[in-house]
Amino acid sequence: MGVKIGVFPASGALGSSIVNHLTKLVPESDLVLSARHPEKLHDLKQAGATAHRLAIDAAIKSGVKYIFYSSLGFGGDLTDQTIAHVMGAHIQTEKYLSSLQDRLSYTIVREGIYTESFPIYTAFFNPQHPLDEVTIPHSGSGPGMAWVKRDELGEATAKLIASYVNDPTSFEYLNKALLLSGSRDISLAESVEIIGRAIEKPLKIREISIDEYVQLPQIGDKHTYKGVNLSREWATAWEAIRRGEAAAVSPTLREILGREPESYETTIKALVG
Repeated sequence: MGVKIGVFPASGALGSSIVNHLTKLVPESDLVLSARHPEKLHDLKQAGATAHRLAIDAAIKSGVKYIFYSSLGFGGDLTDQTIAHVMGAHIQTEKYLSSLQDRLSYTIVREGIYTESFPIYTAFFNPQHPLDEVTIPHSGSGPGMAWVKRDELGEATAKLIASYVNDPTSFEYLNKALLLSGSRDISLAESVEIIGRAIEKPLKIREISIDEYVQLPQIGDKHTYKGVNLSREWATAWEAIRRGEAAAVSPTLREILGREPESYETTIKALVG
C-alpha cells in the first residue's frame, strides 16, 4: 500500500480500538502509532482547542496530507453550535480544519456518546455498589442520547480510514463531517431503567440542581483538570442533552458496519450484568 497511517493518540480506549481494527484492514507496517504528550497550557477554557490546533499545525509541517479527526457526538445533527463545554474545543477544531483545505484534506468523524461512558451521565453510578436513585441535574425526560458501543465506533472509523487509503478518488467524505450514532434516541430515564434491569434493581432519576451536583461526594475530582475543578463547566452537558444535542440519529454507522449497531441494552448487559 505504501501510505503511512498515523494514529494519535493510539493508547486511549477509542484509539486502541481504531488501531485494533486497522490491523485487520491494512498492513501493520503502514501504521505509525503515537502516544499523547499534553501541552503545558494555562488557559483552561481554550486548552483543548489550542492543543488540537498545535497538533494539526505540527502534522502539516511534518508532511501529513489528510487528517481524520475524531470529534464528539454533541452539537446535534452536525451543527456548529453547542452549549456543552466539553464540545467547545471540538467545534473550534472542526472549524480550524475546514479553514485549511488549501493545505490538507480532512474528514471529521463525530463519534457518538459511548455507552461505556454511562457513569459520567449518571453521576458516576456504581453498579457494584448501587444506590436506589441517580441524582443528576436533569429530569430524565427526552430528548436523550443516541448511545453507541465504543468498539463499533473504532471499527467504523478504521473502515473509513482504510476506504480512503485504498481508493482516495472515490472517498465520499473528503472534506466533510459525518456522525456515527446509535440507532435510536434513548431518554436518560430509560437509560437508567435499562441499567437497573441489568443489575436487577429498580432505578430512577431524581433531579437536583447543579449546585447540588458539584457537591456530590462521588463527583470529587472527577472533572478536575490541571488542578482546577471544572464540574460546573462540565455540567453544561446536561443542558446540551436537554436541548437535543446528543439525540441525533444517523444511519451512517449502520451503513459503514454493514449491520445494525449493537443496542444500548446489549452493551449495558455485557458491562454490568
